[in-house]
Amino acid sequence: MLLLRPPGVYRPQDDTELLSEAFTRVTLPSGARVLDVGTGTGALALAAARAGAREVVAVDVSRRALAAAWINARLRGLPVRVHRTDVATVPPSGPFDLVLANPPYVPWSGSGSASRRWDAGDDGRAVIDPLCAAIPGLLSERGCFLLVQSSLSGVDPTLTTLADAGLKTSIVARRPVPFGPVLRGRARYLEQRGLIADGQREEELVVIRADRTERTG
Repeated sequence: MLLLRPPGVYRPQDDTELLSEAFTRVTLPSGARVLDVGTGTGALALAAARAGAREVVAVDVSRRALAAAWINARLRGLPVRVHRTDVATVPPSGPFDLVLANPPYVPWSGSGSASRRWDAGDDGRAVIDPLCAAIPGLLSERGCFLLVQSSLSGVDPTLTTLADAGLKTSIVARRPVPFGPVLRGRARYLEQRGLIADGQREEELVVIRADRTERTG
């Protein structure tokens, strides 16, 4: 699917594809409301609208990303609303039956160039942690959360945080991928931090699913 992508907007790639594949295995209820966090070009929001969601809200902190998502949705006649916000601090009005998220997750606190499209602090969890904390307040009674992240930013802490909030968690997709340009440029830093072995140039992408059940508070 060809999408408008202005400079500075995250390009859909392996993580987007893996999350999209996991999304196809979710059954949306009738009249579903879907939230796409960190929408970028709107690729996942468009997929949710195509799947029959009654309402899709695409959020991002980037005005360029929201403009791209809005245009991409309008060109296809899909019902996607865009909203500029940080979900962790000013969450949109829920509840949502499905929340999709492809947040920044690259560990980086070094000097030089950084980008909010992918860099996420010393351990790669600067966005993931507050997002996971906000998720229980966003999900409907039987709501589902799908998050894609790298193994470099700690999969177990994500599972633990969501499980501690009373959500049923599982890993529903994995994919090893070679480092792209960003991680190749961060490789020495990651080696020094002990986040990768010397010479390692591959990461594992993981999709985590968290479901609210009837017993969830």
